Amino acid sequence: MAVHVHFHDPYQPLESPVHRRDPRVKLALTLAFIVTATALPGGAWSAYGLLVLAVLGAALLSGLGVRRVWRRSALALPFVLAALPVVFTAPGPSAFQWQMGPWTLSVRAEGVVRFLSVLIKAWLSAQAAVVLVGTTSFPDLLAAMRGLGMPRILVQTVGLMWRYLFLLADEAVRMLRAREARSLDPGIPGRRVGGTLGWRARVTGQMAGMVFLRALERGERIYLAMVARGYDGEIRALPAPPLSAVDRGLLLGGLAFLGLVLLVGLFV
Repeated sequence: MAVHVHFHDPYQPLESPVHRRDPRVKLALTLAFIVTATALPGGAWSAYGLLVLAVLGAALLSGLGVRRVWRRSALALPFVLAALPVVFTAPGPSAFQWQMGPWTLSVRAEGVVRFLSVLIKAWLSAQAAVVLVGTTSFPDLLAAMRGLGMPRILVQTVGLMWRYLFLLADEAVRMLRAREARSLDPGIPGRRVGGTLGWRARVTGQMAGMVFLRALERGERIYLAMVARGYDGEIRALPAPPLSAVDRGLLLGGLAFLGLVLLVGLFV
């Protein structure tokens, strides 16, 4: 069986009002959205509802579709499980108790509120990021970072990191293809090729190390080729054009809306 590994670019080249907006505006609003969601206190359900409406509207206007945005943003949800212990350790009275042998787990009402708040914030932030990368190409994102005054070294690190992800994926595909070409398939249903679980883990670790070393060597050759062509740590680009009246209005309106959401979360 052939090995197929594909590293997918999340950008979708569609025609939509969100795609046509200036990348600097989209990046600034996305960062402001994430900061607002993070700054909201726990249990600010009204404010969370306003942010849900905002991100749903952006998903619909972008043409990506709510289903696509939700599916991609769900990849971040397993990381929220790290906050699950707060359900049992938060201060306050117990909502109910759960007996597990000699241990008793007390589920705290305050802990449930905190965990749900973290879950919603992470989910909303992931949706905003999905809409951003789905409607903005990566070179435009780098240009937006430079336009917003981010440090040059940070922008270059992000750009090289993204390109080297493809490099690592390409090296992994080559090694998997080479391994398959040298492996014997007995053709017996249920018969597995290879040794014990420990042997498989050791081989996998060795392959991961080889992928890293080969990618490092290839990256060094690429860097030397870039230096030979005049690379000095910065990729030259034309100055960004001024924002249009529509983009300026969208930026001010979006920031005003997020400020209103923050006030609702803090005082309502």
